[in-house]
Amino acid sequence: MSEPKKESVGHVRWIVCALLFGAATINYLDRQIIALLKSTLQTEFSWTERDYAAIIFSFSLAYAIGLVLAGRVMDGMGTKKGFALAVGLWSLAAMAHGIAGAFPWLKIPTLLIDPPSIVLLSGAAAGFALARFALGLGEAGNFPASIKTVAEWFPKKERAFATGIFNSGTNVGALAAPLLVPWITLHWGWEVAFLATGAVGFLWLALWWKHYAPPESHPTVTAAELAHIRSDPPEAEVPIPWVKLFPHRQTWAFAIGKFMTDPIWWLYLYWIPDFLKRNHGIDLATLGLPVVVIYQVASVGSIGGGWLSSSLIKRGWAVNGARKTAMLVCALCVVPVVFASQVKNLWGAVALVSLAAAAHQGWSANLFTFASDMFPRRAVGSVVGIGGTAGAIGGMLIALVVGEILQRTGSYFLIFAIAGSAYLAALLVIQLLIPRSEPAALDV
Repeated sequence: MSEPKKESVGHVRWIVCALLFGAATINYLDRQIIALLKSTLQTEFSWTERDYAAIIFSFSLAYAIGLVLAGRVMDGMGTKKGFALAVGLWSLAAMAHGIAGAFPWLKIPTLLIDPPSIVLLSGAAAGFALARFALGLGEAGNFPASIKTVAEWFPKKERAFATGIFNSGTNVGALAAPLLVPWITLHWGWEVAFLATGAVGFLWLALWWKHYAPPESHPTVTAAELAHIRSDPPEAEVPIPWVKLFPHRQTWAFAIGKFMTDPIWWLYLYWIPDFLKRNHGIDLATLGLPVVVIYQVASVGSIGGGWLSSSLIKRGWAVNGARKTAMLVCALCVVPVVFASQVKNLWGAVALVSLAAAAHQGWSANLFTFASDMFPRRAVGSVVGIGGTAGAIGGMLIALVVGEILQRTGSYFLIFAIAGSAYLAALLVIQLLIPRSEPAALDV
């Protein structure tokens, strides 16, 4: 007698992962545009390096504020409504950049680090800073929602790989931007570039609202797939107050890791086009290929970093050793970027930055997954929000530091030296705080 045919597990969770990938792509498409148009906007509006840094600072400030709220919003509203709210807000803000130069009377305060003081941005710089602030508030919802969704839809053994897949959408968005934005700008102007790309978010929003539901109520999830998703030990559903998350060293390890390394990715995102222009003479018309190469390689790193730790776990490694080994490999791969500003050949510099960007994304996939390894699903959104806030605070600081260094020296040497050393230092701190990545002992 033949054995009964085993029921297929199903694949709906991977369709959900594809939706998360799409959101991450749009998120970084909207975020990347200003870096590509930095030279164009500086020429049109006579911005200094400090003006541009202040505009980037405003995004980071709002991102930090938004992440304080986003985790709780996702845990409270649920990912379907919370994610929809976030994408709608950031898409409107992205489109608002197209009219940000139309208010010459506008003035808003910002920070200057040397000397430490509060100064006023005016005119177009103020308009762009406000638009970036609104963009930061909305985009803050992306990663808390995505990580929470992965925790809800995937068992632990698949989470790093799923996180790597959706996180690679950030690279695709950053890759799509240099293909689309220069062409749109050269044909119709920079205003249309902001309006057109911002509108894409509303197409994703329609798909999300129509096709997303939690696993238990999703109409096409089979019993076998639901059992696979829930194959980890069951967890209580009692909400966890934020005050109970802060005392745990697992929270601080995640947050400090984000604080030390997220700003390096933002450095690449907002200043690599300018670096290529300063050091290698690349302009808007020729910028596309080098930036595309950087983010294409970064996409491989995102998936590869998640695959590496998941593969080690499947081979019998402990979760702690697998995650940290993958993070160590990524941290070591970042180090050569220290020499990027000294390389005279364009493609040599692109290769060093590409390796560092790929390593960051592999690092990020594993760092995100640490949150879902150490905290129950009902707390993941809040923990990722806390860590993201720390990363955004680091982004605020790096924006002001990079602007000041460039204003004073015009050189990227010190900037890349900071980038090359950040990950090993962060991994050391993480290891000191959590030598073993056991689950946080939450008394609820």
